[in-house]
Amino acid sequence: MQEWGFTSSHPPTMSAPFGLTCLSPLTPVRLACLLALFFAAPLASSAQEFPSRAIKLVVPFPAGGPADTFGRVLADKMGALLGKSVVIENRAGAGGLTGTASVAKADPDGHTIGIAASSALAINVNLRDTMPFRPLTDLRLLTQVASVPEILVVGEGVPARTLAEFIALAKAQPGRLVFASTGLGGMPHLATELLKISAAIELVHVPYTGAAPAVNDLLGGHVQMMFADIPVLLGAVQSGQLRALAIGARARSPSLPDVATTAELGMPQVEADNWYGLVVAAATPAPIAEKLRAAAVEALHAAEVKDKFLSQGAIAVGNSSEEFTAYVKAETERWGKVIATAGLKLK
Repeated sequence: MQEWGFTSSHPPTMSAPFGLTCLSPLTPVRLACLLALFFAAPLASSAQEFPSRAIKLVVPFPAGGPADTFGRVLADKMGALLGKSVVIENRAGAGGLTGTASVAKADPDGHTIGIAASSALAINVNLRDTMPFRPLTDLRLLTQVASVPEILVVGEGVPARTLAEFIALAKAQPGRLVFASTGLGGMPHLATELLKISAAIELVHVPYTGAAPAVNDLLGGHVQMMFADIPVLLGAVQSGQLRALAIGARARSPSLPDVATTAELGMPQVEADNWYGLVVAAATPAPIAEKLRAAAVEALHAAEVKDKFLSQGAIAVGNSSEEFTAYVKAETERWGKVIATAGLKLK
């Protein structure tokens, strides 16, 4: 025991860190231990004291949308668990890039966190030559918050009542059917591009500046079909204004249990969901990041949070940082192939 600096053969006490005493001469092992303790102590202390004030949760989309809804539900529960308010800041712009970039550039003390969408973390890196941040190096990915499957719908004027009938109609009228999207390169757009590639059909794309005008034109018969997040189309489908042909997910949605998945309909490769994750600046100390992640996971696993997400057609996730990071990497690669095949590019 003398080699490690313990002063007796009895079990060490905590009168000095880990039972070590600063005896001389310092050995390399003892010096390394002391240095590790010196640097670790402030981090442990800061994690215990965190949060010291209200936490800002940046939602990079306007108020009232799905991301805003998920953010507010999560903020309320996390605030209760952490003992400090979690305040929403809507910071929209550039399809979610503006708000997410502000999180990447925030002070890395854990008091600024963000809900980042698939577009910001996995899609735009394939669409743009330049990015305002690097998702996997400028951000610390804490946990996946939600998964929102894309649903394929057609207007009342479209005679197809099944996915197979729609594909047959598109093949019979190449380049005649028009699909709407919430914008170039968004998940609704990419989901349709994936369907076009998989089914070998030609459709005309009309991008809109958001979900509301796209859905309005679909209801008005100006466009024939659309993929979109379930919350966006749920009311119109339930009321019979739009006809749901398939859900691009591995499992049926509890919100629309009668709508089959693309996998059930023989097209498992046409899988698309819009997902959101909790992120902080990359330099945020690991103990603080883990405290935030643990609170978020506990919140997302709470029954009342799951129920609120399900009412919006979403699935609350809450996984490890490693699992979420691996998922983001896989999604980046998968959608990169679709983007390259479709020849898409944003400035």
